[in-house]
Amino acid sequence: MLERDMSYVLVKSGEYRNRTVENTVFPVIKNFQFGANGGYITVDGSSVFGAEFPKVRIKTTQDQLDFVGQDVFNKQENVKVEVAASSTFTEAQDKQRMGEISQRFEILDQMTKSLVASDIRALIVTGPPGVGKSYGVEEELSKSSLFGDMTNQKRKYEVVKGAMTALGLYAKLYEYSAKGNVLVFDDCDSVLMDDLALNILKAALDSGKKRMIYWNAESNKLRNEGIPDKFEFKGSACFITNIKFENVKSKRLQDHLEALQSRCHYLDLTLDTMRDKILRVKQIAAVGDLFKDYSMDMQQEAEIVDFMAENCNKFREVSLRMALKVADLMKISPNNWRALAESTCMKRL
Repeated sequence: MLERDMSYVLVKSGEYRNRTVENTVFPVIKNFQFGANGGYITVDGSSVFGAEFPKVRIKTTQDQLDFVGQDVFNKQENVKVEVAASSTFTEAQDKQRMGEISQRFEILDQMTKSLVASDIRALIVTGPPGVGKSYGVEEELSKSSLFGDMTNQKRKYEVVKGAMTALGLYAKLYEYSAKGNVLVFDDCDSVLMDDLALNILKAALDSGKKRMIYWNAESNKLRNEGIPDKFEFKGSACFITNIKFENVKSKRLQDHLEALQSRCHYLDLTLDTMRDKILRVKQIAAVGDLFKDYSMDMQQEAEIVDFMAENCNKFREVSLRMALKVADLMKISPNNWRALAESTCMKRL
């Protein structure tokens, strides 16, 4: 007789921290058992509730459990997200969580101001795409350059996006090596995945009083541009990335990144769950910043946000960018924007 696969379990009905869990598949950590408050099964909840819930106990009864194969777990990816986003949180709990999210972005603003003032040397900002990481940093840097812009002075900051070689990094650090300058690497993850670039960054952000950077190799680029083979870096740097450093698998890169992280302030915006992303969209919409470039009334804005919340498991991503895409569709077709969104913004199930 074949043994039943008990690696994955379908919870037909259960509860976790006042959240209703229905028809959702989890990897099993420990089989069903009884405790002081009734029966429960211990599962890996990270795929449903977020990365911070790798081990959870779901209250349930044995007749509400079916053991299934991994193929069923893989097929139910869309169901798991829906559970996480539609959990039974109260309005007060949502308000409290939005306050916590807002506080993280206020900290981001404060830390960016500190970079401009040269009070700190470096900042790493990590979080999911499309939640406003880059916008907050660039907004603060732009404010700091208002006077210089009026007098046509060169800006003391630059936002670098896309790929960059180690040599290009060396040249860019030289260009912005003066005190008060800020270099922002926005999704420029190539500099975080290259040994030579990481060594240059470690030198640029060293905790010593004098931060010397060396290029001990022949280079026509440096010679042609009049860049010396060594210089002192007095500027600041900010790294905006979707990468969580602790999730990098390469031991060699991990060591480099840990050394870089030890030289930087590290801010994780902690928007790891579907609920957090929806609340972030609601938060920015509520203060009037999200749809400010559209001629919409409050009812239309609410319709977009509610539509995203109700269909969050279907969208390719839930983000501020996606909200603006849906707003574009409402502008194009006020009566048919939902159908357009289903065709252009949602996954094919």
